Amino acid sequence: MLDYLYRLVTGFEREHGMRPNILYINPEHCEYLKSSFDERFSMGDIMRMLKMEVIVDPSSVHPHVCWTHAADKHAS
Repeated sequence: MLDYLYRLVTGFEREHGMRPNILYINPEHCEYLKSSFDERFSMGDIMRMLKMEVIVDPSSVHPHVCWTHAADKHAS
């Protein structure tokens, strides 16, 4: 899962010239993401490491990233 996210982030950076700050994933992808980390890591810890807000959306078929000013202000 982390290698897929890395490709999403680097592709977004190449296309838009900035790092995405939101990740949309469905609940199943969220479980895959959590399993990539030690069980001691909370979702908050994972979001801080990724430097992105994570939005779990059941209708999200594939993980995707975007940038929004609102999330950037929230992370500050």
